[in-house]
Amino acid sequence: MANDTPEPDATPTGPVEASGQGGEPNPWARPAGYRPEDRPAEEREGVTPSGPPTPAAQPPFGAHPGGPGGFWPGQAPGSFGPGDRPGPFPTTPVPAYGWPPRDFRPAPAPPRGRRTIAGAALVALVAAVVGGGVGGAVGYSFADRSGSAGVLSAPLPEVDEAAAPLTAVEAVAERVLPSVVQLRVTGPGSAGEGSGMVLSADGLLLTNNHVVEPAADGGSVVAVFQDGSTTPARIIGRDPTSDLAVLRAQGVSGLTPIELGNSDAVRVGQQVVAIGSPLGLGGSVTTGIISALDRAVSVGGEPGGGDATVLNALQTDAAINPGNSGGPLVDMQGRVVGINSAIATTGAQGGSIGVGFSIPINQARRTAQELEATGRATRAVLGVQVAVGARELDGAVLGPVTPGGPADRAGLREGQVVTRVDDRIISGGDELVAAIRENAPGDRVTLVVDGQEVQVTLASETG
Repeated sequence: MANDTPEPDATPTGPVEASGQGGEPNPWARPAGYRPEDRPAEEREGVTPSGPPTPAAQPPFGAHPGGPGGFWPGQAPGSFGPGDRPGPFPTTPVPAYGWPPRDFRPAPAPPRGRRTIAGAALVALVAAVVGGGVGGAVGYSFADRSGSAGVLSAPLPEVDEAAAPLTAVEAVAERVLPSVVQLRVTGPGSAGEGSGMVLSADGLLLTNNHVVEPAADGGSVVAVFQDGSTTPARIIGRDPTSDLAVLRAQGVSGLTPIELGNSDAVRVGQQVVAIGSPLGLGGSVTTGIISALDRAVSVGGEPGGGDATVLNALQTDAAINPGNSGGPLVDMQGRVVGINSAIATTGAQGGSIGVGFSIPINQARRTAQELEATGRATRAVLGVQVAVGARELDGAVLGPVTPGGPADRAGLREGQVVTRVDDRIISGGDELVAAIRENAPGDRVTLVVDGQEVQVTLASETG
């Protein structure tokens, strides 16, 4: 088919092929020079739709049974029909079976040449560009006059502290943060950071021994308070066995002491908050729960060695990281129940995996009082050696017994197995050491040794 539509006065010559019909002659073709007014009368009267047309009968030139805009009988949709424009009749022959069902669809738009379509596309593109520019200008003008309706231009809400009450953790943080300090420690060959808590208005501080140990021989400690002020701090006393130390901040007064709680009242699942300076980020607050009680934790030294510090700790899933050591673990009333001291890790880099350990405050209180008063602390001893770090799982095997010590006086002998201290089950050497150290010198405890109960009065040893 030609690209451009012939003009109305163009006269086709020769037979016209039906679109898609091959080369069959068109029964409706007209000889050259044919004019519509030369049609026979029967053509002008039309064809009855009830039967098939004869070759002599021609469809009317104009509206057809399908109505204006429908397709001519036998005409493929999309081609021209007599009702669409003047000129030659459709090229598709009328089917022999009569008129097709009426179709009231709008007539398809006449096809146009490539130049016409390209011109239309160009016009549409220009219209779109112009329309976009006009619309943008109108929109900008409207926005400039009336202001943006977006949230960016909305006014900030009023700050109303009374509108919403503090959550429990917010209340704890507000209460405890003024009583927590960051400790910057410098030693002859090392430097580090940790946390501490205020015990008195005149600057008495409590922290872990391993935090300040690098400064014990010729180093220095600086306390950084919540308001950003700093002051040197002096070590008063420290105890590696309990991993506790007491310091005095210099030249300060009017500090806010922290409130101590009762670690014996702590329950598994109880919500707690850890506050400190993880990775040097002072005043950090994390929250979690108490995961376990009386957890024996060996810190430092080699497994099985005698130099490890064994803690009888509270286990928590509150995030604790390097720098949290010495900071408080508090209950939801803001009272200290533990001193964050150690974490379990799965790699060399360290970092919280949700398994942290805190020294119960009831144990730390007695030690801190002794360190403040004398610079040294005492601890309860059984008078027998055990394999610290070993995991027997069925009890603690006793080693050499100290002559004249509590175990010797109670009749204990090397090789015997301790499976219980009071109500606490003992699964190994760490458990036995932790169970003894949670007591004070002079306390009387009941041990189950080789299945028999034995009463022992603990002795005192100065660290």
